[in-house]
Amino acid sequence: QVQVVESGGGLVQPGGSLRLSCAASGITFSRYAMGWYRQAPGKQRELVASITSGGSANYTDSVKGRFTIARDNAKNTVYLIMNSLKPDDTAVYYCNAQFKWLDYWGQGTQVTVSS
Repeated sequence: QVQVVESGGGLVQPGGSLRLSCAASGITFSRYAMGWYRQAPGKQRELVASITSGGSANYTDSVKGRFTIARDNAKNTVYLIMNSLKPDDTAVYYCNAQFKWLDYWGQGTQVTVSS
């Protein structure tokens, strides 16, 4: 049984930092490309950051220089380190694991940036 579980969300003030974690089980984690998506109220889900099985990372323009995606294959975990958070970063953040036609999602974790 495949499980993808996010954690680490919460309420943070503008300019603050959070680290999201996503633990995957039931898959050969090292083979999967991993991604962090987010969905704000009334908006479409968007890709925030992704990392290939080889460790190459990509970011959407709005988070470049502020967010970092990293993976630890020994722990079957991918992280999203978020710095200099802005109110516009408020959303539910979802983790995605993808390999060929296989595609798995977590349940999401809420991130709220507010003073």
